[in-house]
Amino acid sequence: MEYTRKLADKLSVEQVKIELLNTAYGNGDTFLAKLDPRTLFLWYLFFGIVPWFVHDTGVLIGMCLFMVITTYMAKISPLIIFILCLGLLGQGGYLLVVSLLFGGDWSTMLPLLVLTVKLSTISLASITVFCSMNPDKLSDGLLKIKVPGQVSFSIAYGYRMLPTLLEEYHHVFQSFRLRGKAPEKHGFLYIRSIAYFVKIAMLSFYPLLLSTAKRARTTVEALETKGSMYGFNHPEVKKLKLASLSMKRQDYLFLIGSAVYVTGLFILI
Repeated sequence: MEYTRKLADKLSVEQVKIELLNTAYGNGDTFLAKLDPRTLFLWYLFFGIVPWFVHDTGVLIGMCLFMVITTYMAKISPLIIFILCLGLLGQGGYLLVVSLLFGGDWSTMLPLLVLTVKLSTISLASITVFCSMNPDKLSDGLLKIKVPGQVSFSIAYGYRMLPTLLEEYHHVFQSFRLRGKAPEKHGFLYIRSIAYFVKIAMLSFYPLLLSTAKRARTTVEALETKGSMYGFNHPEVKKLKLASLSMKRQDYLFLIGSAVYVTGLFILI
């Protein structure tokens, strides 16, 4: 019961919201968080694409281990790692079951394991990069590489709104529970209770969508009032906003170190 209580506390809505806020804003003291956004973009551009074209198992494992080290350095939330592991296991298990049902055998496990390593490498690289930049830094980095201001702001705004939307969805969900009636009997394997909660979860999305649309309209009107379109498109405003971004010695050392490590993998393995 003690372990169940601890697990329930970790999976509560409030705890999830705290984890999201820590992921977006709580990693500013790590080595990766101090790098220039363009450095992280270049690094991710390589490790997010190249693994798809690599078929040597040893090289893939070496790259995956490197991603594990960088993920540890970035101090990623355990909740995000847990969700990633569930997704990888579900994807691999689903493909294995489908292959067995359509005439395959257990020899298909090796290609599936290679695919899982590739997905793990790319996923860990994505988590490392985007958890090492807070919304403001990510938005500034996108502006620096000539992404339109509206796009960069939308991404940063999504980061900021995610905890609020999660909390609001929880309130809507609880209001449906208060006004509804739960099944008196759980049924076989809790079928009735599961169906009841799934129905409430689906119905809770409609009020949330309406509230989000209303909130987005209010935000757009406030931004237009403050002259956001002028700031997005005026070169002098962009130059002032991005004056703090510069690639330093540690950026170049990080890129060179990563390149040396990957080159060593291809040469030695």
